[in-house]
Amino acid sequence: MPELPEVEVTRRGVAPHIEGRIVRDVVLRRDGLRWPFPPDLPQLLIGRRVLSTGRRGKYLLVHFEHGTLIIHLGMSGHLRVLAPGIAPEKHDHFDLEVESPEGRHVLRMKDPRRFGAVLWHDAADGELEHHLLLRGLGVEPLESGFSGKLLYDQTRQRSAPVKQVLLAGDIVVGVGNIYASESLFRAGINPKLPARRISLTRYEKLAQAVREILAEAIVQGGSTLRDFIAVNGQSGYFQQTYFVYDRAGVPCRVCAAPVRQIKQGQRSTFYCVNCQK
Repeated sequence: MPELPEVEVTRRGVAPHIEGRIVRDVVLRRDGLRWPFPPDLPQLLIGRRVLSTGRRGKYLLVHFEHGTLIIHLGMSGHLRVLAPGIAPEKHDHFDLEVESPEGRHVLRMKDPRRFGAVLWHDAADGELEHHLLLRGLGVEPLESGFSGKLLYDQTRQRSAPVKQVLLAGDIVVGVGNIYASESLFRAGINPKLPARRISLTRYEKLAQAVREILAEAIVQGGSTLRDFIAVNGQSGYFQQTYFVYDRAGVPCRVCAAPVRQIKQGQRSTFYCVNCQK
């Protein structure tokens, strides 16, 4: 599944091609993906100008004066910017065609597994942050509100393993499975530790590790996930620098002990028993 860095890479790739552009066409090739498409989406968007793009967790946001298009890539979705007139392929479900003085571009969404989403939040319905899908999300890990003290304060009553708390999304959003494993390794924290047993000092190291890992992944174009392709058709390279993720049985890059793999909440966790206490 595309995680925060992959979605941010997508946003940065899409933004120059659609921001400030007028929507000239909207094509819906099925009734919906994970949820139904808004049936009046063409009427809502055609003739309107894209003001800006944004991201909330793993949701890509396309802002208009009268509302926001909310896009989720699901398990296998990706966006491409194409020239108009290119025939859609089997799993191409949504087109947003925009026009500028330089010409037209088509933002096309492909989603083979159809777990993604294209939804609309109307400005008349209130603040975007109150949308059902967004209102329970925690702070953004790359913004100033995220800190070790926040993690410490919010976990005093949590007995769940710290990795599960990172993935829950209600304290900090967007730290998915890959980057949680890598961040815990960099901070030297065992992923099985109950969250409430971790000290403020160690949480400060973890918050710093999360920020660093996510920022590095964005610079490197994200990770080459099985189904993720960036807007320009290229894959990310962060996976080449993994210290633990997907390296079960391989010597730790720091101490040479075999990296271990366990299951936590149906997700694979990778860690070094020597480096992470």
